[in-house]
Amino acid sequence: MGADREGGARRRPVRAVAYAACGAVVLAGCASMPDSGDLRDVESTPRQDTQVRVFAMPPQDNAAPGEIVQGFLEALTSDDPHYDTARKYLTAGAARKWKPEQSTTVLANGPSTDPDHPAVGGEDTNNVTYTLAGSRVATVDAQQAYSPAAGPYNRKVHLTQDAKTKQWRIDALPEGVVMGKSDFQRNYTSVNKYYFASNTSDVSTGRLAAVADPVFVRKRVDPMTQMVRSLLDGPTSWLGPVVRSSFPTGTALKKGASSLTPDDQNKLTVPLNDKASRVGSTQCSEMATQLLFTLQNLSPTVDSVELQGADGKRLCDLGRGGAVAWRGSEKRPEYLYFLDSKHRLVRIASTSTTAVPVPGALGQGDRGLRSVAVSRDEHSAAGVALDGKSLYVTSLASGGSLGDPVVQSHGATADDRLTTPSWDDVGDLWVADRNPADPRLLLIEEGAGQPVEVRTPELPGRIKDVRVAADGVRIALVVEKDRKQSLLIGRIERDEKSGQKPVVSVLELRSATPGLEEVTAMSWAGDGRLVVVGREQGGVLQLRYIQVDGSTPDGLVPSALPGVKAIAASEDDRAPLVAYSDDGIVRLPSGGQWQTVVKEGSAPVYPG
Repeated sequence: MGADREGGARRRPVRAVAYAACGAVVLAGCASMPDSGDLRDVESTPRQDTQVRVFAMPPQDNAAPGEIVQGFLEALTSDDPHYDTARKYLTAGAARKWKPEQSTTVLANGPSTDPDHPAVGGEDTNNVTYTLAGSRVATVDAQQAYSPAAGPYNRKVHLTQDAKTKQWRIDALPEGVVMGKSDFQRNYTSVNKYYFASNTSDVSTGRLAAVADPVFVRKRVDPMTQMVRSLLDGPTSWLGPVVRSSFPTGTALKKGASSLTPDDQNKLTVPLNDKASRVGSTQCSEMATQLLFTLQNLSPTVDSVELQGADGKRLCDLGRGGAVAWRGSEKRPEYLYFLDSKHRLVRIASTSTTAVPVPGALGQGDRGLRSVAVSRDEHSAAGVALDGKSLYVTSLASGGSLGDPVVQSHGATADDRLTTPSWDDVGDLWVADRNPADPRLLLIEEGAGQPVEVRTPELPGRIKDVRVAADGVRIALVVEKDRKQSLLIGRIERDEKSGQKPVVSVLELRSATPGLEEVTAMSWAGDGRLVVVGREQGGVLQLRYIQVDGSTPDGLVPSALPGVKAIAASEDDRAPLVAYSDDGIVRLPSGGQWQTVVKEGSAPVYPG
């Protein structure tokens, strides 16, 4: 394209890379546009150290249209807080209308830029259009919520040449931001913000249940202030129906509040507007708990928070030990449980290497077991009989009897009967009946009484496995359809009216493992994270961590383990990962290698 040439050479846009640790500034070149207009990929920025901040450079005088498009795309991957440099590649009108915060589209590679050639005889030398193209991986919406995506990406960028200055600028472009996966991973990080479950609390203490709501924020653009603003804005749309915030509607940071930074005592002071000025001490403690949990997820060094009103006076403060809610990740299990060679339930303490039968009926071996679940307070257990037909619930106390089954299945084979059960921290027990003639997801309130059939209007197949989150408002399901098994995360909604049987539904199921065609085992491994055993198309079984929104945590990859049949993890990441494999029951200590616990055993579980 003739307009791309300036004196026989192409101008190359550059970026400034600032090293925060030493203050030096380096100029680095980036990929330039081809003169011929052939389809090319915009090279993703190489991975930078966490201490590196990247700032875009403004357009050079007389830059060709291709260089303007390239420079704009490079500016989108910089650490410019408000994209001010990116706007310099736009006309004044386009700069005012463009809303980069509306969305971020993540592509497998950086977007290719292909100039649209005008029809012969109709060339307009003052206007040119480029197509940005690529394969979509995910989107991050205006609420900063991540969603896996697939399919092609094609968007138009139109440039015009100013009649007076002769400078090319973009005057029409897609909303939001687009970048390759490697740039996204360098620029963004996933952080859990916390709200309270609307209808559940700890069964033993009555404390509020805190629920993780993952969002993505820009790593080096004042992430602490970003997270406070995001928390105050409220939960994401998917989680919103089952959680609440203790911040009054309209609460925001005080006008003029600058970057929030902990002091030398690791305390963060958060100045709020007048919407929070009349909260009582209980509500203020709940607000501070939400902030403390959120900020500790971003930066574990934050020890306390202080909330201030619009007049600058202290509303309340809260330290690590003062939280008025709980989260699953802070509850350390006392024991690891599994079935021994006699199909009895046994347990092993974290400080021991010897497994012993649990007290009560499930440890006596009178009824052989296929799978088990232990309540989160470790006072009760549920076991599925060896043939998969019956589910029993009993106390983990000496003398506890087995009693009658609370659920029975009439499936033809063991694999068509009951799944492994799962407890939430409210004390409710969940299990699925895989009987093809009558597939059901069941809830047994407090592990006793008549089972409640859970509504699953969007279920795309048959449930093969169930794990409910500790908070009782999210559930992970392995679902089989067309011989493929996928992991879906659903939202649990309860309609409980006085004196009536509760109506429980699992809604808005979403895929957490879009890259896997088979998921054979899974377990919750944090407030918003699971560990799965799965297989990509044509691949081998592998262990991996995934977030509930379908994203992959940075740097977390369990050591390879062949022949994995089951996996067990605790929400508390201090407890080692445990698996049932060809080598028996094995565990993975932090920073170590897989170690054999016992040669003969199966079905390992932590409480839950």
